[in-house]
Amino acid sequence: MHVVIMGCGRVGSALAHSLEQHGHTVAVIDQDPTAFRRLGSGFGGRRVTGVGFDQDTLREAGIEEAGAFAAVSSGDNSNIIAARVAREMFGIENVAARIYDPKRAEVYQRLGIPTVATVRWTADQMLRRLLPSGAEPLWRDPSGGVQLAEVHTPAAWIGHKVSRLQDETGVRVAFLTRLGEATLPTSQTVLQEGDLVHVMMRTDGVADVEAAFAKGPEGAQS
Repeated sequence: MHVVIMGCGRVGSALAHSLEQHGHTVAVIDQDPTAFRRLGSGFGGRRVTGVGFDQDTLREAGIEEAGAFAAVSSGDNSNIIAARVAREMFGIENVAARIYDPKRAEVYQRLGIPTVATVRWTADQMLRRLLPSGAEPLWRDPSGGVQLAEVHTPAAWIGHKVSRLQDETGVRVAFLTRLGEATLPTSQTVLQEGDLVHVMMRTDGVADVEAAFAKGPEGAQS
């Protein structure tokens, strides 16, 4: 697949190399020609100097043959405009934009533009390491109604089956992280100390789920 990337900063250059390593062709757009130095001599893709939401620049980068577009420049507005142009003018389905303002990110998610909110993501990652309790969201669907969350297994649930956890808390366990490795549990999998449980739940039910996890199997309601 051919992928067009707008922005040749640290994220854009790293993404370009990763995509090439996976066998894809890549074109990188940046207004500053010196930014392409980050790509190094080993980069085999196109380097296009210009504005990432300009249609002629996008055509030069091969947008008409592209299967995906990533807007990862340092400007929120530029990223969103470029993402919309790629999707609406050129029909690219796989589009993603990096956004620094988390409030904007939520708005654009609801408009159907997948975003990565850099500040929010980093803050959430730090919270999961500093405060290993409760349910910290890893992903939300564009409507905001369903989320994937990471939950540390409370002591009360250790030794109980995943199937009971699901029945009594109303969540669906997507996977477990045990001793640093992800695993797909079955209904007979027994929760162990130190397990990270990754669950799907309704966003409006997070408080109830956290309460049910805290109470344990004796206090949870079916």
